[in-house]
Amino acid sequence: MSRTFKVLSLLLTYPDEDIQAAAEDMKEILAKEKLVPADCLPGLIAFVEGIGAGDLYDLQERYTLLFDRTRSLSLHIFEHIHGESRDRGQAMVDLAEHYAEHGMDISARELPDFLPLFLEFLSTRPLPEARELLGQPLHVIAALGQRLRKRESAYAWVMLALEGIARGKVTKAELEGLLAERDDDPEDLEALDRAWEDHPVTFGPGSAAGIAPGGGCPAVRDTLARMDSPAGTKPS
Repeated sequence: MSRTFKVLSLLLTYPDEDIQAAAEDMKEILAKEKLVPADCLPGLIAFVEGIGAGDLYDLQERYTLLFDRTRSLSLHIFEHIHGESRDRGQAMVDLAEHYAEHGMDISARELPDFLPLFLEFLSTRPLPEARELLGQPLHVIAALGQRLRKRESAYAWVMLALEGIARGKVTKAELEGLLAERDDDPEDLEALDRAWEDHPVTFGPGSAAGIAPGGGCPAVRDTLARMDSPAGTKPS
């Protein structure tokens, strides 16, 4: 188990006074555990210092502009994989059930594919397993990192850290497929309204079209199976 995942989860959470107050503790954990690659650690530490010393209102406004008003930077993993299709609903049901099986219960208001929540779960798992699981959505994390670097956002350091920790490698095709999606401009309010139009999403077993008997998106079934397999192996 690694507290580094908890630190990275907090850094991707809406900033508040408690997170600011924990800045020194977060720096200590990152330096002590040395899980973040050495070439990324100084930039990440500087980002933590910025969180701790920054004006809270400005930090919250920056977070909202990036992650709440920019759909292409959404921190909900399955949104980038499934969009608003029914497959996403089934994938989240499966993931929430898996959290519960491993002792992590979430409230009805929490979406299990929210990246900070996912990282919090990883912090409760043995490190080899956590790194293996982190590699599953690595293409999403890499795409978010590229978009944040394009905006010259210091949040890119968090994504770079996750890329360095994860076990796995993103293919060019996977990354290009995600980056081909339109990158939102949060200042274009009309485009924002169009992008966030509500689409019906049905949650629950068997709700997704084309799901194999027994329920579950194949990609998600594979991910969950990997979580229960010995580190470094694939389910048969």
